[in-house]
Amino acid sequence: MPIISIRLAKGRNIEQKRKLVAEVTRAVSETLDLPPEIISIQLHEFERENWATGGELHVDRFGPGYGKP
Repeated sequence: MPIISIRLAKGRNIEQKRKLVAEVTRAVSETLDLPPEIISIQLHEFERENWATGGELHVDRFGPGYGKP
């Protein structure tokens, strides 16, 4: 039983998350030839103030709305 962990910044709405898990499940099911019912996905969301690149917090580097539709 595959368990897939996806880490992403907060800000996606529930419809985006539904589409994400449906598409990832479909891809894994087809690739590994497994029934979708046994594939689990965990979404781990974090604040941009808890993510940094190059020594700078993303909230400072890109602004609080970066990456949102």
